[in-house]
Amino acid sequence: MTPEDAPEVPEHRPDGLDLARAAARAAAASPGTPQARRKSAPFRRRTTTQSSGARPDDRDPQLLDQALGRLVANHGWELDLKVQGVFGRWAELVGSEVADHCTPESFGDGRLVVRTDSTAWATQLKLLAPSVVRRLNTELGHGTVTVIEVLGPHLPTWKKGRLSSRDGRGPRDTYG
Repeated sequence: MTPEDAPEVPEHRPDGLDLARAAARAAAASPGTPQARRKSAPFRRRTTTQSSGARPDDRDPQLLDQALGRLVANHGWELDLKVQGVFGRWAELVGSEVADHCTPESFGDGRLVVRTDSTAWATQLKLLAPSVVRRLNTELGHGTVTVIEVLGPHLPTWKKGRLSSRDGRGPRDTYG
């Protein structure tokens, strides 16, 4: 064979990249080797019917007021927030003189529990209860507060120690 009759062999690249590609093709084509996994594309956004445009949609930044409003509505916190607002504005709603002597303690099932600092104010608040209920219902919504339970002051106990006598008269030196 003469050099002119020999098949033409392409010259190799100096960096050897063509040899590496050929070796990879040969390894992939040999039997018994698992097929290479196809790389999936990085996270793609599904484009359904929404598309970006000039009109506002749910993907746009939201105002804090609107976002908090949706959060409160989704969790059903409207009434709780209104009640806590009433507790915070108690002096405005019932008047400063009544608020100085009466404080709301809890609210549940339409019953507002109010603690007074004396029995005289407990009696006074029981007389004012219908007007206070009316005022609270204008703030919270009709029928939210149905009853005001008035509790007197926390009184000291006469019980000293583990044991006590039933129907006792209290300390003997105070009743002369």
